[in-house]
Amino acid sequence: VQLQASGGGSVQAGGSLRLSCSASGSIFSIRLMGWYRQAPGRERELVATINRRGTTDYIGSVKGRFAISRNNDNNTVFLQMNSLKPEDTAVYYCNAEHIATPDRMYPELWGQGTLVTVSS
Repeated sequence: VQLQASGGGSVQAGGSLRLSCSASGSIFSIRLMGWYRQAPGRERELVATINRRGTTDYIGSVKGRFAISRNNDNNTVFLQMNSLKPEDTAVYYCNAEHIATPDRMYPELWGQGTLVTVSS
């Protein structure tokens, strides 16, 4: 089982980007999916999460600008980022917790990072 992220890029302040992350492999269910980010010289921080029922949570700095969603049928999570600011510049990582497969339960998986650069 792997997570594959895509959708990063460079935009000007005020622009939008949409990140996607798909879990590959034979998967029964994923309890929680989310996005983290790590800016240069800073620790990785949680940006947003969404559970199987669609309950979401965001850090304060992105509320009202970012929207997380997921498709349980194909185990994909999205992050729609609007009104981007230079301080949103970071490598964004997708995360999944409690992944149930026919063979085993994975406590946690990480996707590769995707770079988002917002210029002023």
